[in-house]
Amino acid sequence: MFEKPLGMRDTLPELYETKAAVRNKMSDEIKKWGYQFIETPALEYYETIGEASAILDQQLFKLLDQQGHTLVLRPDMTTPIARVAASKLLNQRIPLRLAYSANVYRAQQREGGRPAEFEQMGIECIGNKSTSADAEMIALMADVLKAAGLEKFKITIGHIGFVQELFLSILGNEERAAVLRKFLYEKNYVGYREHVKSLTLSSIDKQRLIEFISLRGGENTLTKALGLLEGEHGREQLSELQELAVQLKEFGVDQYVSLDLTLVSHMSYYTGTLFEVYAGGVGSPIGNGGRYDNLLDKFGWDASATGFGIRMDRLVEAIGEIQEADVPECILFSPERRKEALDFAKQKRAEGIMVTIQDINAVENVDAYTRTFSDVHLFVGNGGRVSNE
Repeated sequence: MFEKPLGMRDTLPELYETKAAVRNKMSDEIKKWGYQFIETPALEYYETIGEASAILDQQLFKLLDQQGHTLVLRPDMTTPIARVAASKLLNQRIPLRLAYSANVYRAQQREGGRPAEFEQMGIECIGNKSTSADAEMIALMADVLKAAGLEKFKITIGHIGFVQELFLSILGNEERAAVLRKFLYEKNYVGYREHVKSLTLSSIDKQRLIEFISLRGGENTLTKALGLLEGEHGREQLSELQELAVQLKEFGVDQYVSLDLTLVSHMSYYTGTLFEVYAGGVGSPIGNGGRYDNLLDKFGWDASATGFGIRMDRLVEAIGEIQEADVPECILFSPERRKEALDFAKQKRAEGIMVTIQDINAVENVDAYTRTFSDVHLFVGNGGRVSNE
């Protein structure tokens, strides 16, 4: 009788207060950068959001409405915001800068400690195809994480376009490239090497693919990457990353970033720059983002876009400080003095103090009940008010 659906979690008061405090700091920082928060429904049509989303179909929570339409619980926020932007915000100023804080839902096949419902906070910049927009995303993410109280983190940056160009130029087709991308996404570099060795390629091309997975580190990574290219494949993407590195220095966040040209994503709508953020003590990314220039096409609007999302549960885990819930004062009263107690409680609340009011006759053990309050005020019998610190 106490079981919950697979992957669902309860949030108790101290964790709730911690997340609320972190959320408020993050939203304040996001607003300072000129982003406006919006909300979208938890339920969307499968034919629009479900099919446009990059989340696997088996991870969608589906249900039917009374008219027989298939609905889904939103599996991400980027796709619903793309829908809103394309349908309702076309006449507003472009680029659009939108933000969100919402729960998303992804069904799990097995428990494994993975939540099926989790909160994301993030932003979307729609209608800006410049590299400066990519730099803005990464710089804003760094500032938001610092505002939240996270001191040490690293943002790794790649480019899915570069990976695609390199793989297709060597492998010749998308099917073979997808196999290698899967190894990269799973961080299975041993499996990647073994698969490359089994391919019918020249020894030079095999060596290029093997050397590719070492393309991680500082700006010299771009020089190494150039050495793997033949012809023009991938050069434009590396130039974008070079310009991005310059701008991140100007933003003053270059100490938080490093390059990882092997970075890929399970979100298939990404088309350009990708990034993930890691922090100590958390084995999975606490946030990720990137450029998605084709998603708006699915809603009839040809517009470039970029953005990021931060997992609140992982961020709170990385910060590592659970905030104690504020403790209210308690007012115990007997029925004949209820009016005095209520007036006193109203006065306290007007002063910004949290108070709980409680009829003493409904409490079996007064000592046990009042033990956790910061202060106890008694309005009982015919005497005056008694306050116990």
